[in-house]
Amino acid sequence: MTDTDEKYMREALRQAKKAYALEETPIGCVIVHDGKVIGRGYNRRNTEKSPLAHAEIAAIRKASRKIGDWRLEECTMYVTLEPCQMCAGAIVQSRIPRVVIGCMNPKAGCAGSVLNILQVKEFNHQAEIESGVLGEECSELMKQFFRELRDKKKKQI
Repeated sequence: MTDTDEKYMREALRQAKKAYALEETPIGCVIVHDGKVIGRGYNRRNTEKSPLAHAEIAAIRKASRKIGDWRLEECTMYVTLEPCQMCAGAIVQSRIPRVVIGCMNPKAGCAGSVLNILQVKEFNHQAEIESGVLGEECSELMKQFFRELRDKKKKQI
């Protein structure tokens, strides 16, 4: 883990905390190009009532607009939780060459846990994966969110 990776993962964690504040699963993402954040996103599925409102998708949209191209070939994505199959597919489609992940998702992750869509040799693009960057902080944020959610549900019963 480099200081640069840690710096941008902290920014992704700030995005995740925005989701948390909305009572959304706290997942945050930033995309960096030439040392600048060009796309930010956080989970908004419940808020937008859309299965497409993932942190990575929002960040890819913003980064593509900023760069003026759908190809994000010289970018790095920082995401607090291992991408799902949809987001991993979008990463491959947008040609992001490097993905830095905070914590893995053993139940639904598609960057090595359940599947590894980011490194399928038969696809026209693969991404380098770095995982575990601020992993404890990312994992603890998720655990805290779900603990509070369970406690809230118990109180409603």
